[in-house]
Amino acid sequence: MVVVGVGSNRGDSVAFVRAGIERLRTFAARDFRCSSLWRTSPVDCPPETDDFVNAVVAFEAVDALTPDALLDALKAIEREFGRELDPVRNAPRELDLDLLLFDSQTRQDEYLTLPHPRSVRRRFVLAPAAEIIPQLVWLGTGQTIAALLADLDDDADAQRVDPP
Repeated sequence: MVVVGVGSNRGDSVAFVRAGIERLRTFAARDFRCSSLWRTSPVDCPPETDDFVNAVVAFEAVDALTPDALLDALKAIEREFGRELDPVRNAPRELDLDLLLFDSQTRQDEYLTLPHPRSVRRRFVLAPAAEIIPQLVWLGTGQTIAALLADLDDDADAQRVDPP
């Protein structure tokens, strides 16, 4: 199963996230699942950063799709939606697409880390993911997404906005 986080906190965030979700359907062979949209407080962002709208999608990938090819495609989609490289880490963005899991693959290099290294500590990932794949065991943790969410000790806010 491939898991992708979708987020936005600039412009019409709900519309950007919904459009990003639709673009991700092209990579799914079957079993495309999408969470509700969630309004979440920014994490590790510059001061005065607006809230995000987030969602998580999960799917079985089309044959021959590799993590590198998918990451390249995600970055291209982000650019199409106006995302630019910003020297400020976690600056506001129209669309953010994060490759969180790619089947059972693990990897760490200058281009990609799988599974995404901070996902299991982020409510904006775990709350939407728990809606659609609560019993999926997060690679490297031995815990389900539901258990990771239940054990999360943070003060981040996450409110369901509406279905996608």
